[in-house]
Amino acid sequence: MMFQYFVKIVPTIYVKLDGEVVRTNQFSVTRHEKVANGLIGDQGLPGVFVLYELSPMMVKFTEKHRSFTHFLTGVCAIIGGVFTDGPLVCELHSVKDSKQSRALQVCTALLPP
Repeated sequence: MMFQYFVKIVPTIYVKLDGEVVRTNQFSVTRHEKVANGLIGDQGLPGVFVLYELSPMMVKFTEKHRSFTHFLTGVCAIIGGVFTDGPLVCELHSVKDSKQSRALQVCTALLPP
């Protein structure tokens, strides 16, 4: 058997709210294995092979506080999306439902006049 491991390493800096800097690395591993016959050269040699790739780019994460207005804007966007898409979902549900009993009453109450 031939086992190949490809390891990609990305240097990372993490800046916390209190200003503390943490230098670390992120990595990803991809594994391949195949049957290798030492008699036939094109299949490779049996063994375990680890190949490292060091990324020339660095990632920097910085913690930040979000303001209350930013939070409020996100909540308003969610509420607006519910009011916009809610009647459409109800309408599609009522078309799918052949009885159109309770679903149709709820949808007509949500639709604007």
